[in-house]
Amino acid sequence: MRSAFAEIRSLLGEPGFDWTDPAPWDGMRREFGIEFPEDFREIVDAYGSVCVNDQLYVEHPAGHLLHNLAESVRRDLELFREDDMAEYLPGPAGAHPGELMPVASAVTGESVFLRVPEDSSVPWRVVVVEFDSPAWTLHDMTFGEWLLAYLRGEDVTVRSRRFPPDRPFFQPMD
Repeated sequence: MRSAFAEIRSLLGEPGFDWTDPAPWDGMRREFGIEFPEDFREIVDAYGSVCVNDQLYVEHPAGHLLHNLAESVRRDLELFREDDMAEYLPGPAGAHPGELMPVASAVTGESVFLRVPEDSSVPWRVVVVEFDSPAWTLHDMTFGEWLLAYLRGEDVTVRSRRFPPDRPFFQPMD
């Protein structure tokens, strides 16, 4: 059976970022107190800060200030902890077990969160919050599985209608 990353790569195309320095992830671990899941790091390290299908924004912690995962997480945690925004989430935003860590966004008004597992034997799960509804959906899958489903055009809350005729695509964010 192929890994989710191998299938993502076959659908999305060859990555060009290929980051290997653990320093930005180490900085995020020190700041937020969690080790981001391996499948998420593998994808982000391979592709960097990208926009997928002109719709889904995924950032790397080594990206420049405008497209830097650590900066975005910091800003989004502050935003989603405000009373008027917290009511849209199915739980608190943060890095403690059961909390929601913001990791991606979409031009269609959704935010993608990783739910911090209650213990290390439980995998991270994806929560997508639709702010225009307002509604949220817990997807019982890892980030890699969720992204793969998105690239296949499956209903994972963020619906991609922007495929070119032959395949999904990505653009690096400068």
